[in-house]
Amino acid sequence: MKMKELRVKSEKELRRQLSSLREQLRDLSFKIHSKEVKNNHLLKVVKKDIARILTVINSKTYAK
Repeated sequence: MKMKELRVKSEKELRRQLSSLREQLRDLSFKIHSKEVKNNHLLKVVKKDIARILTVINSKTYAK
């Protein structure tokens, strides 16, 4: 996910996507700990996407 794409979206869309990614992170974490998924890199990617979304939300909040 690119920052340019995120900056165009509304705050409501970002929050919806954030909740979806947090749910995905939780599921991935459980699957990795139970050895269902071998690709641990996905966990890192999802965490970075969450951080990007939070950064955009905070920048929009403080820009007002």
